[in-house]
Amino acid sequence: MKEVLKNYSGILFLLVGITLGSIIGIVAPDIVSYIKPLGDIFLNLLFVSVVPLVFFAVANSIASLEQDSKFGKILLIMSFTFLLFILIAAVFTIGAVYLFPVSSISGSKEIIAEATKEENWGDRIVSFFTVGEFTELFSRRNMLALLIFAFLTGFATRKAGENGKPFRVFIASGYEVMKELLLMIMKIAPIGLGAYFAYQVATLGPQLFGFYAKPLGLYYIAGIIYFFVFFTLYAFMANGQNGIKSFWKNAVYSTLTALSTCSSFATMPANLVAASKIGISNSVANLVIPIGTTLHKNGSSMSSIIKIYVAFQIIGRDFFEPSNLLLALGITVFVSIVAGGIPNGGYIGEMLMISVYSLPQEAIPAVIIIGTLVDPLATVLNAVGDIVAAMFVNRFVKV
Repeated sequence: MKEVLKNYSGILFLLVGITLGSIIGIVAPDIVSYIKPLGDIFLNLLFVSVVPLVFFAVANSIASLEQDSKFGKILLIMSFTFLLFILIAAVFTIGAVYLFPVSSISGSKEIIAEATKEENWGDRIVSFFTVGEFTELFSRRNMLALLIFAFLTGFATRKAGENGKPFRVFIASGYEVMKELLLMIMKIAPIGLGAYFAYQVATLGPQLFGFYAKPLGLYYIAGIIYFFVFFTLYAFMANGQNGIKSFWKNAVYSTLTALSTCSSFATMPANLVAASKIGISNSVANLVIPIGTTLHKNGSSMSSIIKIYVAFQIIGRDFFEPSNLLLALGITVFVSIVAGGIPNGGYIGEMLMISVYSLPQEAIPAVIIIGTLVDPLATVLNAVGDIVAAMFVNRFVKV
């Protein structure tokens, strides 16, 4: 019994924190503003620590691989896995909205708009992949640029040979130090996540019963089915019955963290710990999980389809026209890449969707509100999906 309590104490404390936070958010929403700073402090500590961890994890993983063929194989299988899982999630959601159509969708009268910087597509592409200053790399808003820089640093370290050994040691040491720092920060997770969960319940809860109940209900039902059925299937494909047992045993903490923070980025430390306990190779986990945090998003894939469908319902257009479906799949793949692993990172994808389909302004509020309200479950699917993707890649790569 003592061993069980020791192994699950972190999860139990986190559950207690989230439960207390939920109760406070429901019965005493007036005091939420006073405890929310505790959640913000925890998330800020987490974010500033995860950024260097991403750099060290990716660079160290590449620099420590001795054979180019192994790295190439990991990258190829990882890319195939990400694309496959994203498309499966999208097609599954298309099937769900076809079988259970949503009618009488009303757009919100309230205009939710933020001032956006006018940029041409060339500028946007440049900003996705690079930054103008070195210091801008270490911002969670520039994760794709940081990943590319970490890739190049790892390659350069290997190319340097013997002269690069000291730097290789530094990268490996930096990874271990940042991992320990994050484990220390996660000790206060029950307090920080409980406070943040209280804020979410108090602010988002009332909206769940408004105009958006039907599409939200469809998303949450389809998402929960996908979470249990498809993740179990992927785990089985990765390692049979043992894969299923080890996945669900170690994915609980990541699931609770993702649900509380609405951030794949904040869930990454828990994912790395889970991957280690599952037995995934460090070389695979340290590539697939950090990169998956930015590029692999099952939940965003599903929410993208739901949002496009709802927007089409509002304006009276046929979502199931073949050309619209193909374009929806293309947008979904792109959204899964550009939507950063941070809360509400899907706004970029939503604006892209409105632009590509030339949708009227009336569709914008509904799309943004739905994107916000599905964020908790979408984050769970995004973040926990990285664990099962790493298991899948590890199945075909022997490092």
